[in-house]
Amino acid sequence: MKKLITRIIAVSAMIFIAQQFKAQKVIVNREVETTNDGKMLLGHQTKDQFIKAPYADWYVKEHDEYVLDQKAIAELRKQKINSYNIIVFLGTWCEDSHRDFPRLMKILEEVKFPDSKLTMIAVNRKKESPTGDEVRYNVQKVPTIIVEKYGKEIGRMIEMPSTGYVERDLVEILKKNDSSVIKEIFKK
Repeated sequence: MKKLITRIIAVSAMIFIAQQFKAQKVIVNREVETTNDGKMLLGHQTKDQFIKAPYADWYVKEHDEYVLDQKAIAELRKQKINSYNIIVFLGTWCEDSHRDFPRLMKILEEVKFPDSKLTMIAVNRKKESPTGDEVRYNVQKVPTIIVEKYGKEIGRMIEMPSTGYVERDLVEILKKNDSSVIKEIFKK
């Protein structure tokens, strides 16, 4: 009888684990058609989606015309931006996202930021994504650029850079005292 119960528990556990893995599958590069906004990206995206029509109309122009603040770029390298994770929430329907997301991407290309440390999540007009990540990160406006270290948020840029330049805002975020983040991690 004990063996039967043990087997039932083992099989049940395996089924439960399999369901969890299936539930965590994230669809990447989802595009939807809306009545008011036409085509819209929704959920996790890759960079190549933004150089396709209709997104390329605003993305390529802003990306190519933006002049980087080289002093801020040098500071981002000095602050080792490539050791952080960046999560970006944007709306392909949003004018602020049309302006600042391509600028961010140009900055990240300039500092050779690894794609593996960048997460791009497109939301609808209600600021919702299929995975609900916007709830976890408490996103109210787009674009929202979140910088994390050791799995903890150290700062964010909401809607538009306070300095007027995305790269300058990123420098201000990175200059935050890392030891406070480390202390927070180890106090748990």
